[in-house]
Amino acid sequence: MKKLKNHQTTNQVAIVAGAAALMAFTPQTHAQTSVDNLLNKLEQKGILTPNEADELKAEDATNSVADFNQAMNSRFPMPDWITGYKLSGDFRGRFDERTTSNPAQEDNIRLRYRLRVGLQVNLKDNLQVGFRLGSADPNTAAGPAGGNPVSNNTTVQGNGTKKFIYVDAAYGKWTPINDGTWMVAGTIGKMDEPFQETAMVFDPDYTPEGGALQASYKINDWNSVAVNGAGFVLAYSGSAAQNMSFLYGGQAIWNANWTDHLSSSLGAAAYDIVNRDQLTTANAGDGNKGNSVNAAGDPIYNLNPIVVDASVTYKLDSFPLYRGAFPIKLAGEYLINPGAPGSGGTAGGEPNGNQGYNVGLTFGQAGKQGTWDIAYRYQALDANAWFAQIVDDDNADYSAGFAGGTNVKGHLFTADYALTDALLFSFHCYVNSMIGNVNAAGSSSQAIHAMADLMWKF
Repeated sequence: MKKLKNHQTTNQVAIVAGAAALMAFTPQTHAQTSVDNLLNKLEQKGILTPNEADELKAEDATNSVADFNQAMNSRFPMPDWITGYKLSGDFRGRFDERTTSNPAQEDNIRLRYRLRVGLQVNLKDNLQVGFRLGSADPNTAAGPAGGNPVSNNTTVQGNGTKKFIYVDAAYGKWTPINDGTWMVAGTIGKMDEPFQETAMVFDPDYTPEGGALQASYKINDWNSVAVNGAGFVLAYSGSAAQNMSFLYGGQAIWNANWTDHLSSSLGAAAYDIVNRDQLTTANAGDGNKGNSVNAAGDPIYNLNPIVVDASVTYKLDSFPLYRGAFPIKLAGEYLINPGAPGSGGTAGGEPNGNQGYNVGLTFGQAGKQGTWDIAYRYQALDANAWFAQIVDDDNADYSAGFAGGTNVKGHLFTADYALTDALLFSFHCYVNSMIGNVNAAGSSSQAIHAMADLMWKF
């Protein structure tokens, strides 16, 4: 029987096999290369009965792809405006250890996991709909219901209790222009964060809700520019005249390839949070720490930072114990919030300061099997440089319990190795101290947060 070459047929079979794999929690996600194998898998998963599989094989006895496509459509009819599907996700197991010199805090070890499964549906006219489900612990502290907005981690606990799955992303996207030179796309819903910033500005797991517009222009083979703009809802309260708090932002990035080996990136962005009085603990939570807040938990200073970032990457043709070209990247980022005092330290017992920066060096890039990277980064983020609830929650702040956020400075060491194309080992170690707070003994507290991960990608 000849192999499938019709893309619509391949996509139809792939989504059925993928859905069956998802229901059975198995790693099978790819369409097989022959019709017989596809039908056998569908039969094994219980999607088709043996009789139905035999009927489809009989209907395809002429080895006609068109006939097979028609037969499959008779079993699994789909609108003709659907052009393709993509099922993807990952599972990560983590060992997490946190220690501190603060005598008021206890050291902590946790075993955690993260599961994410998503489906992307491509439609005619450059339309796309997608969603992703993610595991997470429930938000048991004061704040809105749901999971932690900056973490999909589930802590192993509770004597095998059933765990929570949340909507991690749900969006609609339209790309009206994409001709190889210009690209313009708009997205609404709950989405991956569209701005190209480090975790000092947005935690990698943060999936905001609202709308975004992204555009890029290829100047020539060596230069391109990109523009990102978005507006997101941070909090909602039905009891106030101005009952929503919004985050608005805009970013411009220039990417350049100077030679086959040397490239660079330069970006600038501005953000603004309006109606910050709605960012109370009840409306926006208080998982991260660091901001100066009032009794209700909302920040007492305006949050409207300007961020600039730059990076330079050089690729060596080869490097010992590494497959392929070997990248070396130097990157830095600076943030200043004119809406807060800039004295640093403390003022009236409250932490202060309005700036942040990081600088880092990365060797290699883990991707395909046998590739790896090691990196170092130093970062300092003042208490009121930015909204603490959406920055890196692993960059630990130990002033009041184990929490990430602002008002912390320190080092980050990372290493990654691709054991296979689908299996990645990662190690992260933060070594931090507080900027504006001291521990109960009256000296600066140092904290170490180490994580070792194994991540399966599919």
